[in-house]
Amino acid sequence: MVEDPDHLRILIADELETRLDEIAQVVDGLGHTVIARVLDVSEIAEETRRSRPDIAIVGLGDESKHALDLISAIVKQAACPVIADLETEDSTFIDAAARRGIFAYITHGRPPDMANAIDIVLQRYAEFSRLEGAFGRRVLIEQAKGILMERHGVSADEAFAELRSRARNTGTTVVEVAEAVTLSHPLLKTRQVPDGP
Repeated sequence: MVEDPDHLRILIADELETRLDEIAQVVDGLGHTVIARVLDVSEIAEETRRSRPDIAIVGLGDESKHALDLISAIVKQAACPVIADLETEDSTFIDAAARRGIFAYITHGRPPDMANAIDIVLQRYAEFSRLEGAFGRRVLIEQAKGILMERHGVSADEAFAELRSRARNTGTTVVEVAEAVTLSHPLLKTRQVPDGP
C-alpha cells in the first residue's frame, strides 16, 4: 500500500536510455523518486521484486514487443500498477497493453498528464486491491465451508453458521476461522493404510 501519495517510489523502464532520462526528469519534477531504471526485459522481474515500487512507468520505445514484455513481467509480480508512456497515441499498443494489465497511459513528456495519470492509477489500484482482497476472503470462506460440509455432513448454511459461531466464541473474524480450517484440513485427512503384503 502507498504510504505517501505525494512522494512515490517509481520504477521506470524503457528500451532507450534517453527516454528513461526524460521520464525520470518528469517524475523528479513531480516530487517523486525514481528508485530503479531498467532497460532489459530479463532484469525487470527481479528489479520489481527487489525494489518494490509504488508505481512502474513503462515507455514505448522503438518496438512495442519490448514494452509489452516489460509490462507483462511487472504485472506478473503483482507488485504495483503500471502506466504506459507513449510517444504518440497508438491504439493497437494501448489495447495490447491493457490486456497485459496497465492501469493508465500517457503521452510522453507532459508533467500534468503524468500527475493526473498517477492520481487515477492510485485510485484504481486501491479499488482493485480491495476487490481482490474481498474475492480472496470469499474464496477462503467457501473453501472452509466445503471442508466443514464434507467433514460433518452439513449444509452450506450450517457450515457458514459454524464458522460464524466459532469466530464469535474465539473473538476472531470469520476469515481467520476459515483460514484456520483450510490450513488444518490437510492434517486431519485420514491416512490410507495399504492392504497387507
